[in-house]
Amino acid sequence: MTSSVLVPGSRKGAESMEKAALKGRSLWDDARRRLLRNRAAVAGMIVLALLVVAALVGPYLTPYAYDEINKNDVWLGPLQNGHLIGTDSLGRDLLARLLMGLRVSLAIGLVATVVSLIIGVAWGAVAGFVGGRLDEVMMRVVDVLYSLPFIFFVILLMVTFGSNIILIFVAIGAVEWLTMSRIVRGQTLTLKHKEFVEAARAAGVGQGGIIARHIVPNLLGPVVVYVTLTIPAVILAESFLSFLGLGVQPPMASLGTLIANGAQDMELAPWLLIFPSLVMVVTLMSFNFIGDGLRDAIDPKDR
Repeated sequence: MTSSVLVPGSRKGAESMEKAALKGRSLWDDARRRLLRNRAAVAGMIVLALLVVAALVGPYLTPYAYDEINKNDVWLGPLQNGHLIGTDSLGRDLLARLLMGLRVSLAIGLVATVVSLIIGVAWGAVAGFVGGRLDEVMMRVVDVLYSLPFIFFVILLMVTFGSNIILIFVAIGAVEWLTMSRIVRGQTLTLKHKEFVEAARAAGVGQGGIIARHIVPNLLGPVVVYVTLTIPAVILAESFLSFLGLGVQPPMASLGTLIANGAQDMELAPWLLIFPSLVMVVTLMSFNFIGDGLRDAIDPKDR
């Protein structure tokens, strides 16, 4: 009677080790490996990390404050009088304002996305899991809100309650959750009939416990992908509002306000439009590359 011994250098030993490694990896491990093999996604993560560090630390390292007015430095071009990328019509350093604007835009994108995430996931999961008449009523509410023009809704809130940065968070987040709720509802309708949910029901777990402990954790894949695509959408929405004068108010700056001001003065000082626009493009492209990479990593069949 012969017994086979796995020699580390043999083909059979290599295949056995590979099978053991594959068996020991979870779906999230495989997704992480696929994500790290996506060069565009990795580049997007690196660039986004640099942008976040610049937004958090940069305003403290610049020699000028973002709202510091200097009448002697009006309309200075890049690399003049200590201003790396120039100044605006009030002599304010554009680099300091750009770093602060990037911080504000990223904060608005993150907070408004979190608001939409909380509302959308809760709304969609409850509607999809409970079903029946409650599902019909909840989704008809979503349809009615979808029919309202986004800009009209936000302008109405701004006119009613005034324009401040907290209201921008709430206004944009209160609209962006609609698509999230539909995505979550669709995934919940598929998950509610799975074996692990039936087992939880048989064990006596209530509807709230099943939603919180079984449905929502299994929605993380599509939700994470959509979050990375929602943040740039929120940043664009805030930029559009700021371009109309309804967003962040002076002396605070955002990428939207900087682009709006640069568009007004582009003939006299084109650098006021060029640099904020470049930062906006790089930021949005980074999020999009990360979102595409996450989508391919979590569900490679979509590629």
